[in-house]
Amino acid sequence: MMENSIVLHAQDLVAGYIPEVNILNGCDLEVRAGEFVGIIGPNGAGKSTLLKAILGLCKVRSGSISLNGVDITGRKAHELVPLGVGYVPQTKNVFPSLTVKENLEMGCFLKPSVFKERFAYVAAMFPKLADRAAQRAGALSGGERQRVALGRALMCNPRLLLMDEPLAALDAARKAEILPYIERLRDSVEIPILYVSHDMSEVARLATTLVVLNNGQVAVSGPIGQVLSHPDAVPLVGVRAAGAVITTRVSGRLLDDGLTELTFSGGRLVLPGILGVIGQAVRVRIPAQDVILATTAPVGISALDVLPVEITQINEGRGPGVAVGLKAGEAHLLARVTRRSAQRMQLAAGQKIFAIIKATAVGPEDIGS
Repeated sequence: MMENSIVLHAQDLVAGYIPEVNILNGCDLEVRAGEFVGIIGPNGAGKSTLLKAILGLCKVRSGSISLNGVDITGRKAHELVPLGVGYVPQTKNVFPSLTVKENLEMGCFLKPSVFKERFAYVAAMFPKLADRAAQRAGALSGGERQRVALGRALMCNPRLLLMDEPLAALDAARKAEILPYIERLRDSVEIPILYVSHDMSEVARLATTLVVLNNGQVAVSGPIGQVLSHPDAVPLVGVRAAGAVITTRVSGRLLDDGLTELTFSGGRLVLPGILGVIGQAVRVRIPAQDVILATTAPVGISALDVLPVEITQINEGRGPGVAVGLKAGEAHLLARVTRRSAQRMQLAAGQKIFAIIKATAVGPEDIGS
């Protein structure tokens, strides 16, 4: 087993302490070091219950949970801190009457010299925390409080980090402030991270792996780009959430009109904004509902992004929609069109067509590092 990995084999987890209520059933999951796992699913699917089971806040009737080969099934939250389990909750994430420094102290049981070292690390990860060390947490903004909560979870030098909808209480502006810090955290620590969220743009921007829970079971899991762009996954992730996540690189800036040129194996994208420096990797989410298909190369259109693609799969849904899997170079895309359009265009697997993407359809929340 790799260092810093967590394995869950739970055939029956119980919510709270009510033996009759089975929230998770047959949930098998292994998360390795460096994986950032986004966990999504409908209400009641068991997302938060999964984290609570790991934290010992939810009774485990059978199965097991292990961290680095050590069985942690049923251990209480205070017993998990020395083992290196960090937790960022959705609500009540700081103690408002305590200072920032005192809040950080609540995240660990360290000697003063070690605390100083960890505090310096956290302050470097989240600038300005050191300047607010003596300030009461209750006086901070929502985004600042969330940085304190993230910092507190890192104080124990975690080998596993659990995050339960950490941005749900923030508005769009505050989310935009915090997301780059979580991206930096993802890229700088070699630990497994489990991240529960209802916001697909958030998960698509951050996660390397996607787990979809449904009725207490793992319905589908895998690399996020493959899961989100697979036609079979549309009913599970939702028609509005389905789409592509592709990694591109900044190849040029069109400064005169505020656009950036990105390239990937399937061609070129031109998107609004200054998205980085030349050569920088940029992750882009392209929702399936924003992809238009054409059987011939379009001319005289306003859309800037036209990609030659090959149809890999077509899945008809229960309603009027059809999910069309596409391949552009080595990248996988997904389009959602009406059944009538698919029939009129005579779409079929193996057919070479064109995918049209409006540059303005990809918003700032769909772009990450």
